Amino acid sequence: MKLQQATRYAIWAVIELASRPNEQIRAQELAQIFHISQNHLVRILHALAKAKIVSSARGPGGGFSFCGDAKRLTLYDIICLFETGWPREEDQDLRPGNALVSELARVLHEVDRITSATLRSVTVRTIINSAQRRSKPHQQIAADLAQYEPPYRTPTAET
Repeated sequence: MKLQQATRYAIWAVIELASRPNEQIRAQELAQIFHISQNHLVRILHALAKAKIVSSARGPGGGFSFCGDAKRLTLYDIICLFETGWPREEDQDLRPGNALVSELARVLHEVDRITSATLRSVTVRTIINSAQRRSKPHQQIAADLAQYEPPYRTPTAET
């Protein structure tokens, strides 16, 4: 699935803001993190604020913060704010009298349906949790696992 640049930036900004609760983050800082234009990002952040996903505060100490529900907000919700004409209606591409084109349209609609269902199942919290698990140093994971005794005894040469 090819997303518009603005859609990708919106997803990145929402994830970053949601991962830093109770912080006001300036657009300049977000733009630097993602190496993108601050002006373009501000327009995206204002669209997210209008949708009540982020809030903004002006002045010293101001910036943007996440105000949505990370456990309920899905990638689908964010994508639909910025992508027009997606997902497509099932019969949008149907051409009467051409079985090949009709079948292709049916298959593409099924792909859109599956993609839509997947995006509806992935929340902002899911992404944050997954990123935190993946960034945990391997040594820490090994140390965490070492504290648990296996439920069985491994036979040794002496037994």
